[in-house]
Amino acid sequence: MAHRRNISTSPDDLLPEGPVRTCIGCRKRAAKSELLRVIAGSDTTTGQPAVLPDPDGTAPGRGAHLHPTAGCYDLAVRRNAFARALFPQGPRSAGGLSSAPVGDYLDSHQHTQ
Repeated sequence: MAHRRNISTSPDDLLPEGPVRTCIGCRKRAAKSELLRVIAGSDTTTGQPAVLPDPDGTAPGRGAHLHPTAGCYDLAVRRNAFARALFPQGPRSAGGLSSAPVGDYLDSHQHTQ
């Protein structure tokens, strides 16, 4: 005999309307408009591979999403989430991929809000 589960949804379980993405730091789902898109590119000062913020979400290429908070940024760095999200088929080492431009962006925008 098949059992039916009674699934109740609370307001916290409901997803926002519109596009939904998962934060690579905390792994929670949120509206795309609440997250910061990041892409792989080159640092403008050193020319080395880096994770760059894409606040407009218009840069070409593969992107990942992150809550614009220091907590989610720190989790993403600790979990090597930038390299895994941006290079799923390639090298998993973040040794050559700097996330400093994203950290700098978040620092500058935390003080202006």
